[in-house]
Amino acid sequence: MAKADNERVNFAWQYGAQARKDGKERVVPQVWAEFADAWLKGFDGGNVAAAAGKPKPVSDTLEAELDEPGVSDPSQP
Repeated sequence: MAKADNERVNFAWQYGAQARKDGKERVVPQVWAEFADAWLKGFDGGNVAAAAGKPKPVSDTLEAELDEPGVSDPSQP
């Protein structure tokens, strides 16, 4: 997911959560129609991570990159 879309999902979720707190109806405003799922998750008290979808791994080899040799200080013997 592109960074801009991820930010919009987060904002939609926040606005949905705020609408619930303000006692508004569970109706997605037109401005959030594209991100209606995230708005509804926020309104229903759902997790913002669930609204954004499944996160993608940073790297397929992240575990290998962060093993002991990958994070040890090269100046130490």
